[in-house]
Amino acid sequence: MSIPKLEFPPFHLPAEAEALREEVRAFLKETLPKIKTEDRFASWNTASPEFSRALGAKGWLGITWPKQYGGAERTFLDRLVVTEELLGNSAPAGSHWVADRQSGPLLLKFGTEQQRQAILPRIVRGECYFSIGMSEPDSGSDLASVRTRAEPVPGGFRVNGTKVWTSGAHRNHYCITLVRTSGQHGDRHKGLSQLLVDLKTPGVTIRPIINLAGRHDWNEVTFSDAFIPEDCLIGNEGDGWLQVTSELAFERSGPERFMQNVYVLRELVRVLGRQPAKRASAILGRLIARLWTLRQMSTAVAGMMQGGKSPAIEASLVKDLGTIYQQDLPEIARTLAESDATTEDDLADFLDVAQYASMMAPSYTIQGGTTQVLRGIVARGLGLR
Repeated sequence: MSIPKLEFPPFHLPAEAEALREEVRAFLKETLPKIKTEDRFASWNTASPEFSRALGAKGWLGITWPKQYGGAERTFLDRLVVTEELLGNSAPAGSHWVADRQSGPLLLKFGTEQQRQAILPRIVRGECYFSIGMSEPDSGSDLASVRTRAEPVPGGFRVNGTKVWTSGAHRNHYCITLVRTSGQHGDRHKGLSQLLVDLKTPGVTIRPIINLAGRHDWNEVTFSDAFIPEDCLIGNEGDGWLQVTSELAFERSGPERFMQNVYVLRELVRVLGRQPAKRASAILGRLIARLWTLRQMSTAVAGMMQGGKSPAIEASLVKDLGTIYQQDLPEIARTLAESDATTEDDLADFLDVAQYASMMAPSYTIQGGTTQVLRGIVARGLGLR
């Protein structure tokens, strides 16, 4: 059997993108010291509306979107540069992250003109924030098994059901919610739709889920006879599966899938000092080489997207390998720091960082698609299943 090749063609960022990088770095150097954050390690999980508005004022949100909606009509490569610098500097980008990464592009692709005009300019300004309403209790990674039901009623839909792991719902404005509007048996991918839900809608209840680190990032969102107007339907009724898989492609393709805990590597370099021992240098070199390889793969994906392609298989592979790297990094770094840190104070500070990263690492297997689902996508794409 002939197995198709999966290639990541070498791709180098153009001079314009690298010039933008210097602009972003200068902005962050000036801005970050003035921004109050919950902590400096959570990056795109730490919300700062003030920072998001400042980024929007620079024109770096919705950077690829049409100018008629406030966007800058720049390239996916420019967006890659902005994303890398935000993650690399642990910027508190959580307020706008989902809206800029996937909710806005989804509305741009499937939303009505009324929805685009009402929502997209506010996202671009850093003033409108989104949550993802996909996962449900007892559904695991089987997204097609959603049971939240939207019953058509005069003027809209009556929604009942529960969503979980809904990041930021306690502070965000909207949640794009996957619901079942018809059907139950047979082809479960039919009869699904997406609704643009105002999180202050009567009948929508948000309850906190506290994670192992003691942070309130996630929520359970319950719909009890919540009325959602018909003009909040995104795309066509029944096209929800097509739309949600498109949304997941936006979620899986970014550098956050291998840079979420890059601060661990940065802190490790600091505690090892300028002249680490030979063994420490070798291990550190392997960690950096893995990161650089993932970065080159991600850049190739951005290049394919800029060329009009839809590299879903390549993005899934980057996300899978990035998950493995991010889960390996805290333990390898902790072991190395314990044996080679230059001072006891440096070691104590680093262990606090590594502990937080270790507690968060299990979630990387799930967010953006489980490891098993991603490997299934890759296998199907290569004709192996």
